[in-house]
Order: sequence, then C-alpha cells, then structure tokens
Amino acid sequence: MAAKEHQFDISAKLDMQEMKNAVIQAQKEIDNRYDFKGISKEIDLNIGAKTLILVSSSDNKIDAMMDILISKMNKRGISINSLEEIKKEDSSGGNRKYTFKIVDSIEKDEAKKIQIEIKNLKLKVTAVNQGDEIRVTGKNIDDLQTIMKHLRSLELKAPLVFDNFK
Repeated sequence: MAAKEHQFDISAKLDMQEMKNAVIQAQKEIDNRYDFKGISKEIDLNIGAKTLILVSSSDNKIDAMMDILISKMNKRGISINSLEEIKKEDSSGGNRKYTFKIVDSIEKDEAKKIQIEIKNLKLKVTAVNQGDEIRVTGKNIDDLQTIMKHLRSLELKAPLVFDNFK
C-alpha cells in the first residue's frame, strides 16, 4: 500500500469583500476623527482596476489615514503586502494623492523564487507552478508544515495564502 500524498496550494488570493469592509471601516473612523474635520479626505477602492487611492491635504494626513486602514486590514486578516505603492503626487486643490496597486497574485519571478526556496530545503516534496498558484505535494505532512513556516519567514512581495491543505 502506497503512503498517502499530502498537498497544499500557495497563492496570493485576496478576499476583496474583506478589503472593501476594511476600507469602509477606515472611512468611518476617519470621518469621525477631530483631526480630519474640515479637510479633504478620500479613500477610493477600485476593485476592477485593483487600485486604492488615498487623497488628503498633506503627506502626514495620508500617513494617518494609512495607519487607520492598515489596522482595519489587520483585524480582517488582510496582509499589508496586499498593497504596493505605485506613486505619490500632488492633486487638485493643493492635496496629495497616493496610489496603491492591490496585489492578489504571485508574479512569475516571485513564483520561481518560492520554488527555489522550497527546493533548497531539500525535503521530499514537489512544487509545481499552476499559473496563479503553486501546488506543493509530499508524503510527510511535517515537511509541508516546514515549508509553510519557512516561506512565512521570507520577505516576499506577495501576501501568501496557504490553502487546500490535505
């Protein structure tokens, strides 16, 4: 009888509904804060374009908005790595505008890096790139857990999600 194969998938899926909820909660908190009274403040989440735009009167105000948003994201289990800053620029009315890309997939270069990291652990597993995710298969469940722990410790751009663990 052959030993049972175990597996899991590595992806960077983002629960957009949770992201939307985090933005709504952050917006409510910002609207009620005394230090934001009477100044322009805007958080615009564009799910289709996978962008998040913050607009306010100064870099300091946007940093404060970002801190609030990050705390809301953390409470909902959304990684800060889900946001990648694209640009900071001046906006109309003397405001500042920060644009972020929403990261919800593992880029090819990073997928290769992950596969190399797994290979370098010299465990008896296979890691196969399947487009948006990497499937890791092995006979020893401890090996799979070792891989997850190792990958979590790395400084990767993509917010890794481990699912379909069997």
